[in-house]
Amino acid sequence: MFKNYEDYKAQRNTLLDAAETLLTEEKMEDYQAKVKEVEKLDNDYEKFAQEQANINALKGAVKAPLSAKVMANVVEAIGMQDDDMEYRKSFMNYVLKGIPVQKNADANTTAADVGAVIPNTIINKIVEKMEKTGNILARVTKTYYKGGVTVPTSSAKPTATWTTESGTTDKQKKATGSISFSYYKLKVQISMSIVVEHVTLDIFEQTLAANIAEAMTRALETAIIKGTGSGQPKGVLAETAVTGQNVDITEGNSITYADLCDAEGKLPAAYDSAVWCMKKATFMSQIIAMVDSNGQPIARVNAGVNGKPEYTILGRPVEFSEDVPAFAKTVSADTVIAFIFRFEDYMLNTNMGVTVSRYTDQTTDDEVTKAIMLADGKAIDLNSLVTVTLKNS
Repeated sequence: MFKNYEDYKAQRNTLLDAAETLLTEEKMEDYQAKVKEVEKLDNDYEKFAQEQANINALKGAVKAPLSAKVMANVVEAIGMQDDDMEYRKSFMNYVLKGIPVQKNADANTTAADVGAVIPNTIINKIVEKMEKTGNILARVTKTYYKGGVTVPTSSAKPTATWTTESGTTDKQKKATGSISFSYYKLKVQISMSIVVEHVTLDIFEQTLAANIAEAMTRALETAIIKGTGSGQPKGVLAETAVTGQNVDITEGNSITYADLCDAEGKLPAAYDSAVWCMKKATFMSQIIAMVDSNGQPIARVNAGVNGKPEYTILGRPVEFSEDVPAFAKTVSADTVIAFIFRFEDYMLNTNMGVTVSRYTDQTTDDEVTKAIMLADGKAIDLNSLVTVTLKNS
């Protein structure tokens, strides 16, 4: 029987080494018999772990340990080391109590202000949370290159020409350019408001992931919409629409049905998956009550499959963002108050190695955890961008 997981792992490794030797020597019958021994060992340990979990539950344990098979699948799926659980617990103690993290010998962190690398389990939870809570973030194209990235672009497409059987046509040069991405630091500082002496690993990971995810989602979506491109990603509002793809609204006037039709008409048909983006206040004050010449509403609000309202303008979906300026009767400068854009044409490149460090705020004596992500983003195709601009008279 087994004393603990380490004992089981040692027995399993011994059997696997023997099986590998038999396979190398082409002793297939003996090899297959040894494989069956490994499978029996796994089953025996799983039963042992389940019984141990039952005992722990009676003692007040919070969660049963993973079975050997499940643990093996997890290790294979995300590439964790065998000591991943120990590292996760050590990481929790580092964040909550300042106890140094026990790292593997080959671990390497280059950022000077990083105290520990967040374990894969927490990173995966952060990414999942960000996808579910950020409507804008979920729409953009995301890449995860460790270094910067350059995206080739083309300003022209070749055209086909009708000709006779033996006729010729002019050769056309393919003009290409590129868009380059660098890295900007996104930093989140949080205070863990939980009792450090009586906290489980699961509660710690869920709380930390939720706090970091909420803050980073907000920051990333703000950058996608109105980032300056200096020290942060460049937002859609910082771009200039292609010539002929802007609709002007004279200061003091309201948005009209003709304005919406004009904007829709300026969007190339090839980019039909684009969506409207504006502040909710603009939609409610300017568009929701608008009707066409037949009295039919321009904007519609439908209940989606999950019962959540879904907003459309002339059949095109609407995404709300508090980062887009609201409609106003007067403005001090020309202001984009709404736009149509296919967010798949925005690329957000991040190195998802979110890292943290811990320090004490000397003013409040609070223990603060600092999380850092490196990211850059910008629109790689502006042909889907149609802007509605409120003109300063």
